[in-house]
Amino acid sequence: MSTSTIAHFINGKWHTPSPSNTTPLFHAINGQVIAHVGNESLDFASILDYGRSVGNSNLRSLTFQQRGLMLKRLALYLLKCKEKFYDASWATGATRADAWIDIEGGIGNLFSYASLRRKFGDQPFALDGEYIPLSKKGTFGAQHILTPKEGVAVHINAYNFPVWGMLEKVAVNWLAGMPAVVKPASATSFLTLVVAKEIINSGILPEGALQLICGPARTMLEHVDERDVVTFTGSASTGLKLKSHPNLLAHAVPFNMEADSLNSIILGNHVRPGDPEFKLFIKEVRNEMTVKSGQKCTAVRRIFVPIGQMDSVQDALGQALSQAIIGDPKNENVRMGALVNKTQKEEVLAKLKLLKTEAQSIYSHSLELVGEEAVEDSFLGPQLLRNDKPLEARHCHNVEAFGPVATLMPYNTIEEAIELTNMGKGSLCCSFISHEAAEARKFVAGAATMHGRILLLDRDCAKESTGHGSPLPLLTHGGPGRAGGGEEMGGIRGVYHYMQRTAVQGSPTVLTAIAQKYQPGSLQIEAKPHLFQQHFEDLVIGHTVTTSKHTVTEADIVNFANISGDHFYAHVDETSLDGTIFEGRVAHGYYLLSKAAGLFVDPKKGPVLLNYGLEQARFTKPVYPGTTIGVHLIVEDKVEQEKRDSADIRKGIVKFRVEMYDQTGENVAIATILTMVKFRDQEG
Repeated sequence: MSTSTIAHFINGKWHTPSPSNTTPLFHAINGQVIAHVGNESLDFASILDYGRSVGNSNLRSLTFQQRGLMLKRLALYLLKCKEKFYDASWATGATRADAWIDIEGGIGNLFSYASLRRKFGDQPFALDGEYIPLSKKGTFGAQHILTPKEGVAVHINAYNFPVWGMLEKVAVNWLAGMPAVVKPASATSFLTLVVAKEIINSGILPEGALQLICGPARTMLEHVDERDVVTFTGSASTGLKLKSHPNLLAHAVPFNMEADSLNSIILGNHVRPGDPEFKLFIKEVRNEMTVKSGQKCTAVRRIFVPIGQMDSVQDALGQALSQAIIGDPKNENVRMGALVNKTQKEEVLAKLKLLKTEAQSIYSHSLELVGEEAVEDSFLGPQLLRNDKPLEARHCHNVEAFGPVATLMPYNTIEEAIELTNMGKGSLCCSFISHEAAEARKFVAGAATMHGRILLLDRDCAKESTGHGSPLPLLTHGGPGRAGGGEEMGGIRGVYHYMQRTAVQGSPTVLTAIAQKYQPGSLQIEAKPHLFQQHFEDLVIGHTVTTSKHTVTEADIVNFANISGDHFYAHVDETSLDGTIFEGRVAHGYYLLSKAAGLFVDPKKGPVLLNYGLEQARFTKPVYPGTTIGVHLIVEDKVEQEKRDSADIRKGIVKFRVEMYDQTGENVAIATILTMVKFRDQEG
């Protein structure tokens, strides 16, 4: 690692601070100076303006499909560079396993959000929910839409995950259509820089999509406004200061906070030594205290066990923790690295001293470091405390030592375990280890209100479980109260943080034109030729095939019952209809769908490759013998598909709305079918 000054990437170019005003950064393993970070003040107004005018314009003009494929290409590119990232990660004190979470876990976020593009249409904006009718005759309604905010996503990140912390956030705002200004924590900004350089060098992102500030940014929030979004990951105290910044309040700037919290792990009341769940419990606690040297926002800080199991758990944990081999991660035997630097170690020891005023130390790992380059400055072995009166304690529920420190505490009943867990005043996550479903159900009902995520771990899911401390891209990452009250990621929910929701009112026809999705009641234009004879690029939203009609007979119902084996009484036994809503023998709903297909399908070979799904089928009115039915087949929505390889043909997914109506004009069945349709340029 070079000892040069770390550069910023701002306004579309690299900027190296003056060497005369810098702060040194230290190697976590050997204590040597590895780089310098600048202290100069930057022109944050111009940085944000550049992001809004260049980056935002470029990203918001892309469709969700284009943005998603962009993320996929970037993820594949970064995977090829991963060994460079692992080499740089060594200086943070991380083992290879620790770095895997940070590096490949971060890249995994890009893959996950790339795949999420399939949940959106092929427009730059998104629809939120279904069309809402607002009038009796159906001429007036509303559709909520989500458009990318016109500003910049400002990400202020923590030191513990310099890669994952950046990629988990930018994946979301890029998919939403917003550029990012990333401000990593100075201590590990050298690793963020290595990854950011590869992102810029790839040329995959449009200009202005990413800016990087490695150093103090104390006045940046003075320049954000209502177009922007600010996110923060770090300590609750710092987050509170940022969240209450006068400029954020004045402009109502969205602020998403994910703060370190006093997360818990609870051993179920029914678990005994020797049970698979007991072993799982010990393993999870050991991992949470040693992985990343306990420097995780999700790490376990409070351990709750049934009062009768305290000594058994204490002995088992002591034995498990004693097996930790600490030192230089370059040594293949090492399983636990260092804290990020000497200053962080001093902070952890100060918090540990405070915790010991209410608890006794029951295990303290001796520092017998492995590896010639390892110096003690930043190393700290696992520290396990015991507090036998947790309901009376204060510090264990309020003070977090952000390192390999946890406190073992007893509970008497599940109700008391819930009370103790909730005394953390809001946590990112907790884990409940039990094979008793009723016990788990009771715990979740009481503890969910104070947690963003709960892991229920037992022998059935252990082999495939991602573990206590693993936030997943498609799940909410955040928590109430002390945890910040924010919600990073969370799949589609995360994307919505960077978009403005607007209720658009008007006629169904106008709303169809705006949404580019058919809205019920919109003008239907008869398709020529038949929709099944049109290629993907020729299909127009709202174009319709109106079919011939068919009068349903008793023979139709009887024949379908015999073919399908569905002899439900309402279809075949008129003597059993007393007390029901039916006036007589009623046609099967699935007969109606089958008949609809028979009416709307054009049998000739054409661009339609296959029908592969059915969505939102509803039977809205009983159909009796003598009812005459017809069908409107309407182009509802369409999205081009990615080609799997060079041999694949160009094609897209088309959703057709099927409206089956009777002689009164009322709908009797509604469904959406999904078809795969090829482009015209694929014809031989």
